[in-house]
Amino acid sequence: MLEFYDFITYSFFAIQIGHSFFPTGSEYGSLMLSLATFGAGFVTRPIGGIVLGIYSDRIGRRPAMLLSFALMGAAILTIALTPSYRMIGVAAPIIVIAARMVQGFALGGEVGPTTAYLLEIAPPEHRALVVAWQPASQEIAATAGALVGVILSTTMAPEMLDSYGWRVAFLIGAVCLPFGLWMRRTLPETIPHADAGVAAKERTGHLSQARRHLGIIALALMILASGTISTYVTQYMTTYAQNTLHVSSTLAFAVSLVSNGIQFVGALVGGWLADRLGRKPIMIWPQLATLLLTYPTFLWIVHAPGALSLLIGFGVLSIIGSLPFTAFYATFTEALPQNIRGGVFATVYAVAIASFGGTAQLVVTWLLHVTGNPLAPAWYLLLAAIVGLVAMSLMPETAPVKRRQGLA
Repeated sequence: MLEFYDFITYSFFAIQIGHSFFPTGSEYGSLMLSLATFGAGFVTRPIGGIVLGIYSDRIGRRPAMLLSFALMGAAILTIALTPSYRMIGVAAPIIVIAARMVQGFALGGEVGPTTAYLLEIAPPEHRALVVAWQPASQEIAATAGALVGVILSTTMAPEMLDSYGWRVAFLIGAVCLPFGLWMRRTLPETIPHADAGVAAKERTGHLSQARRHLGIIALALMILASGTISTYVTQYMTTYAQNTLHVSSTLAFAVSLVSNGIQFVGALVGGWLADRLGRKPIMIWPQLATLLLTYPTFLWIVHAPGALSLLIGFGVLSIIGSLPFTAFYATFTEALPQNIRGGVFATVYAVAIASFGGTAQLVVTWLLHVTGNPLAPAWYLLLAAIVGLVAMSLMPETAPVKRRQGLA
């Protein structure tokens, strides 16, 4: 949660960060440069996924998680304390871009080891619910970031928020770093060191072993592409509500707060249902509902922008859209053997996120700019939902309860 808070808080304050580090002659140009820097954090995520994911398989989950957390802490402090463009010139955006790339490396190596760890400490009948805390923690982070945004935008004048208010949000995450490091140092290891010799021999061929699971990996890439587009377009709604719908910044942050809070509940409910009904039903049916509801919801929001349409519309999409991806996390993790689980999950996740998450907000901003149509985000979300639905329907059922029923 702390690591994702540090990473995604940038998207909530993209406008203000653009003013601090990327002043240009136009609001659009400043925002695009700011969002491009947000995307720079995704470039290094596959590298972090490969390096720290394999490190977690060979050395252990805990060392990998400690390393990723320390790197994230250093990067968040750098962004929060870097002087503005007016003070140090071109060095300011260069430092911020470098810090974002370190953040990307750290987060790329975070998700795989953490998800593998959760699966390995969970009893079989509760795996999906325990693994659900990984995406749920992301929603806690997004909710916390939006809440901070609501408080700061309510209590500060716009020029104060531009000048230093956004830095307060980053420093709040930095304050929590010592607690996170202490907490992770106390975790028990799930990679058995007693079998280290055998394990090392088995782990020498990550790539060759991964080739045996190419079908699952390809489907996972499609599903994660769908999910990450949905996630980062949702995170963009703060900027969309302000720039395109022209609602107040307080309402824009409130929409993100409610949306992410609901997705936290949906992630846990999705895991609970996946343990009882199986993985595939909880992937397919909510994804189909999301596909059917996205365009009508955006029509309502665009034609009647306000608290009612924004909060209810995005709230409904958030709760339904969060259900299938929790079941997917459990499915993909269960389908991989332990000795490549951290590395493969981290790499596939990071590649999908880097390819589609890092570009999602840029694509939506560009579509809105060139078409002038406020429904442009819905088009992108519909395409992503279709791809995700097709891949989910082809994924195998991995739930232990469902497999036992099939054998019986």
